[in-house]
Amino acid sequence: MLSLSPSMQARLDRRATTFCHCWRVSRDDATVMGFTDHDRDLTFNGVTFRANTGLSASQIESGVGFSPGTGEAAGALSDDSLTEADLLNGIYDGASVETWLVDWSEVTDRALLDVATIGEVRRGETAFAAELRSSAHLFDQQQGRAFQRDCSADLGDARCGFNLLAPGFHATGVVAASAGGVIDIDLSQNFESGFFQGGALTFASGANEDARLTIKSHRQEGLRASVMPWTRPGSPIVAGNAVLITAGCDKSPTTCRLKFGNIVNFRGFPHMPGNDRVIAYPSALAPAMDGGSFFR
Repeated sequence: MLSLSPSMQARLDRRATTFCHCWRVSRDDATVMGFTDHDRDLTFNGVTFRANTGLSASQIESGVGFSPGTGEAAGALSDDSLTEADLLNGIYDGASVETWLVDWSEVTDRALLDVATIGEVRRGETAFAAELRSSAHLFDQQQGRAFQRDCSADLGDARCGFNLLAPGFHATGVVAASAGGVIDIDLSQNFESGFFQGGALTFASGANEDARLTIKSHRQEGLRASVMPWTRPGSPIVAGNAVLITAGCDKSPTTCRLKFGNIVNFRGFPHMPGNDRVIAYPSALAPAMDGGSFFR
């Protein structure tokens, strides 16, 4: 329930009010920005909320229970700090958005309406629309381990424990050309084709600096690598851009053991019985079903 000051409640009870909305966006890289649908800039809590950004928000829908509430923030790409490249490169993915109701004539009269997280961002011809998810969406995320054959960890994360910057598992390079979604890169060393499939391509310079793309395919001829990412970055790729590429993993136990030598940290259950074992019944022609291991 909102807690309003007496002066703010009195202003809300009037027929004509002086209220507007302000949005405080906090990205994962600690960048904080403010936007407002008022016609002039407002400042409070150490943040300047910029006007004339063309930003607006829909009504946040919520209900009783743990179902996540959803809303949407839409706007034109008219603010210098809000660029198309950043949106497409995922800079705002998972950013926190505070929605405030503010009296623009006296900004000390304000109320925090909602705190949400940016989800899917859709790009239109001249504008964007960002999904706003309530904190309840965290209950939809998987907790604990999943009982599955393949590894449930991401290569290089804390559960995996593998160092992707170890020699032989990453390479730096320079973009030689880019056409048709394929990026040709001159690498610092030679690798087998497919070694980086499923890995990551990170731009170290240029307009796409820090953008990280997942590699769909990788072909290698000498020091020239041809990689195709699943998605394109927000800005054009220019010859001479520096990149870093890291190895990919298909999450199978064979790859974990032979390619990375990391089977001790494998986060899957490769020996779990399949459906054929579950529905099997005793038979004189089948192996003994005495509760022992099927793999000895």
